[in-house]
Amino acid sequence: MSYKELIKKTAIEQSRLLKNKEVSSVELVNAHFERIEEVDEKLGSFNSLTKEAALKTAQEVDAKIKNGEQLPVLAGVPLALKDNMNMVGSYTTASSKILANFVYPYDATVTAKLKENLVPIVGKANMDEFAMGSSNENSATKLVRNPWDLNKVPGGSSGGSAAAVAACEVPVSLGSDTGGSIRLPASFCGIVGVKPTYGRVSRYGLIAFASSLDQIGPFSRCVEDSALVLEAISGYDSKDSTSLNIEVPKYSDLMKKDIKGLKVGVITELLADGVSPDVKKAMESAIQKYKDLGAEIVEVSLPLLKYSIAVYYIIATAEASSNLARFDGVKYGHRAKDAKNLIDMYCQTRAEGFGDEVKRRIMLGTYALSSGYYDAYYKKAQQVRRLIKNDFDKVFTQADVIVCPTCPYTAFEIGSKVQDPLSMYLTDIGTITANLGGIPGMSIPCGFDSTGMPIGLELLAPALKEDVMLQAAYNFEQATDYHKKIASI
Repeated sequence: MSYKELIKKTAIEQSRLLKNKEVSSVELVNAHFERIEEVDEKLGSFNSLTKEAALKTAQEVDAKIKNGEQLPVLAGVPLALKDNMNMVGSYTTASSKILANFVYPYDATVTAKLKENLVPIVGKANMDEFAMGSSNENSATKLVRNPWDLNKVPGGSSGGSAAAVAACEVPVSLGSDTGGSIRLPASFCGIVGVKPTYGRVSRYGLIAFASSLDQIGPFSRCVEDSALVLEAISGYDSKDSTSLNIEVPKYSDLMKKDIKGLKVGVITELLADGVSPDVKKAMESAIQKYKDLGAEIVEVSLPLLKYSIAVYYIIATAEASSNLARFDGVKYGHRAKDAKNLIDMYCQTRAEGFGDEVKRRIMLGTYALSSGYYDAYYKKAQQVRRLIKNDFDKVFTQADVIVCPTCPYTAFEIGSKVQDPLSMYLTDIGTITANLGGIPGMSIPCGFDSTGMPIGLELLAPALKEDVMLQAAYNFEQATDYHKKIASI
């Protein structure tokens, strides 16, 4: 089998090839590094590669297969980490200048779990600096481009992780989602992206953006691959105080049940003005497909959706200003030279080390937390957040899952929104509510616009109901062929 055929296989297909000894893990890993070498200069998906470590794991897998040992499903299948997740011996920069060339001394919990599953980690994927952005144009390292059209953005902040999967550089990857940073790139790049329930996956070893919103999840080219990765990385972690001590279901089995009688809610507010005609048409087609599969369609409403952008950007920036205070040039990372005193060193280090978008969010967050404004902004935002959660609770008494467009439009031209931060923030209108409510959400391919760019369908479910969400996604995927189309880069 040629390397070009091999890299187009999904993770579960690659796993079967390994199990049947039709290919070795070393061959598999080398095939993906060959693909990275072929396309990544144009694409910009990776900040750094960990070839030696990946091949070492692959050799271990091959030896165990040769000895007839039982291995985890994902053993030997290559994966990429977003560059805000720690891995011993590799750079973790969050695509920033302030952490350029920094190597963390410990593994993130998700990294440790992947190592336990003998997954070869091929490298760290590019991202918006400190995960702040919707287009992946805020990276301090290089631009990430969309594999479907190199003049368009891949979505952010996990754009490198999404582009790497869409371009077949890896079959699966991990991203982090604070307000849609997995689901939006998945939509723009025509792949599957899953944000689990808050607390389902440990955040230990993830560089924090907004701690009450951040969650790690998988990218893949099919729903089953994402389910398998989610099984591998989920579970309780004593190192994360927000980690949920609840058994992890066998998602890859549960999702294969049919959806006859499943109540699928359609959010009326997210099909109103502002949604592009192509996206609306794809949504109508998706809803009809669910009817054909035996699901019951119900219209639902989230009256407080109109406040979600304001609430999100107050809470997220406030938490970011607190979390990023640790990057001061004292203990690690970049330190300004020739500073006259301590305060001068703080100021110069942050001025040199942080990009414009990060500075903007730190300033917004510091203002929202400042004396005299805390009650008016941060406290009020938290109160409205609770009301948004209550809206979801009501909706989920009427529907088992909710569907809506992941984004009102498809991937836009690079540079077209850089000078308009508010327009960029509005890109997340369909995704941020899931983070505010702590519920699971995912994006799956549901069509293409008139220019051939992918369209994403977002599914939302009650907290800890990833199995139902994946079931709805899997049944839709099996009845369509959008996920089979691969970018031609």
